[in-house]
Amino acid sequence: MHRSSDQRSSDPTEFRKGIDWNEVEKATGSDLLAAQANSSLSTEAFSSVPDGYRRGRHKYVVVLGTVMSGLGKGIFASSLAKLLKDKGLVVTPLKLEGYLNIDAGTLNPYRHGEVFVLDDGTECDMDLGTYERALDQNLSRRNFATAGQIYSEILDRERHGAYLGRDVQMIPHVTGEVKRRIRDLALYGDGSKPADVVFIEVGGTVGDYENSFYIEALRELAFEEGPEAVCFVALTYIVEPPALGEQKSKAAQLGVKRVMEAGIQPHIIGCRSTNPCSPSVLEKIAMFTNVPLKRCFSMHDRKSVYFIPEAMRESGLDREILSVINLHDRVDLAHEDRSRERWMSYVRKLEAPRSRGIRIGLTGKYASVRDAYASIDKCVEHAGTHLECETELVWIESTEITDDNVAGKLKDCDAIIVPGGFGGRGVEGKIACVKHCRINQVPYLGICLGFQVAVIEFARNVLGLKDANSTEFDPDCPQAVISELPEQKKIEKLGGTMRLGGQQVLIQPETLAHQLFGKTLARQRFRHRYEVDPLYIERLEACGMIFSGRHPEHPIMQILELPPSDPRPGVGHPFFIAGQFHPELTGRPLRPQPLFMGLLAAALQRRYPKIEVPKWSRTLSVS
Repeated sequence: MHRSSDQRSSDPTEFRKGIDWNEVEKATGSDLLAAQANSSLSTEAFSSVPDGYRRGRHKYVVVLGTVMSGLGKGIFASSLAKLLKDKGLVVTPLKLEGYLNIDAGTLNPYRHGEVFVLDDGTECDMDLGTYERALDQNLSRRNFATAGQIYSEILDRERHGAYLGRDVQMIPHVTGEVKRRIRDLALYGDGSKPADVVFIEVGGTVGDYENSFYIEALRELAFEEGPEAVCFVALTYIVEPPALGEQKSKAAQLGVKRVMEAGIQPHIIGCRSTNPCSPSVLEKIAMFTNVPLKRCFSMHDRKSVYFIPEAMRESGLDREILSVINLHDRVDLAHEDRSRERWMSYVRKLEAPRSRGIRIGLTGKYASVRDAYASIDKCVEHAGTHLECETELVWIESTEITDDNVAGKLKDCDAIIVPGGFGGRGVEGKIACVKHCRINQVPYLGICLGFQVAVIEFARNVLGLKDANSTEFDPDCPQAVISELPEQKKIEKLGGTMRLGGQQVLIQPETLAHQLFGKTLARQRFRHRYEVDPLYIERLEACGMIFSGRHPEHPIMQILELPPSDPRPGVGHPFFIAGQFHPELTGRPLRPQPLFMGLLAAALQRRYPKIEVPKWSRTLSVS
C-alpha cells in the first residue's frame, strides 16, 4: 500500500500532528459521496465524518472476543454499558457481525440462536435483546450491522458512480464505511440525545477472516480519535480441564496476543471461566497482556447474568473505564445512587430464598438449543423474580409430542408456553399441547405460532372443522382458518414479506388481556405472515373464543383468550391467552412482561390453590 512521507514517520503521534484534521473533515464530512468521488483525495487518512460530529465529545468502548465464540461478549458489554448509563451518561450499543447476510432474519436458530426483532422491524442478533433488557431502552437498525450491509452499501455507491476515478478497496472504503456508521450512531445516540459512550461489540473472535476489516476499522478509529477516546476490552477464556484440576491461562494469553498483533492494546481483560479465576491466573494474564491487575475481571458462571453489573461495580471496573476514556467529569452521582438502588431491589429479590416453585413447559421444535428461546427464558426469570417463586423452564421437543403421549410429556408442568416458529415440523405436537391445556385447565400462553395453533385446535375440536389448518402448512387446505390473505397484504403494504416490528394492539375492556396490560392500547412486536381468516372470526367467537386484542383499524386478530366463566365444557378456562405478537421481546427485568406475569401467577395458583397473588399484580384471580 502506498504511504506518504508523513506516514513513514516512526512516530505515529507525529503523523497525527501532521494532518490538518479540519481540512480532512471539511473534505469528507459535508458530502461523503462527493469526497469519495474526488480522485485527488489521496491521503490514506481519509475517513468520513458526519456533519456536526466533534472529536472528543463521543467516547467508545470496544469489546472483542478471543479463544472461542459464545463467551458472552454481549452480556459483558451490556453490563458495562448499564453501569455507565446508571451514572447519567447517554450510552448506545453497536453489534458488528461478520456474516454476509443482510440481517439475521433467515438464520437458523440451531446455528445462531433466536432472531431478535427491534421495534423498527430490524431482525438482528440475540445480543441486541441482551442490550435492550440491560439498558431498558429500545434500539434501532443503527445499532446493528453485518458485513453484508457494509459491502452492499459500498457496491451500490460504486454502481452509482460515487467513487469515480478510484479503485474501491478494503482500505479506505470498507473501513471508512464502518467508521462512518460508528460516528453516525454516536451522533444519533439513544434517539433523543447524542451518545456519551458507544459500546461496540464485534461478533466472533479476533483472528476470524470475516471480521478482520472491523478490527482494522476500530484500530483506525482509535488512531484518528486520539488518546482517551477508545477503551478496548478483550474477553478471553480460562480453561479448566477436569483431568488437571486447575485453571490454565495459556490459551487466554495467546488469544489476547492475537488482539495485540492486530495493532490493538487492550485496556481491560474479561476472563470468562466456570469457576472464579484464581489470583495466580489473573496475575499471569495481567503480566502477559500489559494490562494492570485491577483491570482484569473474573467473569465466572453466576446464577443469573443480572448479578454481573454489581460484581463489576464492586471490582471498580466502571471507574477504570471512565479513567481510560477520561469521562469522570460527566458522572451524575445522584443519578447513579437512584439507578443502583432500583437495580439492587431486583437483584435482592433474585437472590432471596424462595419457598414456592413452579415448572413451566416450553414446547418448541428448537428445544434442544436454549438460545433459540433466550428472550422467553429471561421473561420467565423476570416474572418469577417479581412473584418471588422458583421457576424451572422444562424444555419439551414438540416434534416428539402426539395425542397419545402429550399427557405424559406435560404431566409435571404447572403451565405451558407454545412459542413461535416457521414451517410445519412440530406443529401437530403443538396442537396436541393446546388441546391438552384447554381440556385439562392448564394455564396456557401462546406466542405467534402458539396463537395460530390455538385457533386451529379450537376450530377442529370445538367448531367441528376437522380439516382446519393454516395455508402455511397445507396450501390447499379446504378450511384455512389461518392464511396469508391478499387483502391483508394490501393493507400492510408488505407484499409477500412479514409484518415486522412494533405495532399498536387495541385491547378490549373487561377482558383478561385488559386486566393484564392495564390499558386499551399496547405496542407489541410482530414477526409473522399469517393471520386469522376473517371468514371464521364470527364462528369462533360464537363458540366461546374471545379476540380481546385487534389491529386498531383493520380486521386483524392479535390476542385471543378463553373466558373463565363460560360453562361450556372445554371453553371456560382459568388462564388461556395467546398473542399473534412476540411479548418476550419487550420484557425487561424491572418491567416484567404482563402476559408472563399472568401465566406464572396462574401457575402458582394452580400449584398452590390457597396462596395470594401479590396485590400489585394485575393478574386475574384464578382460584
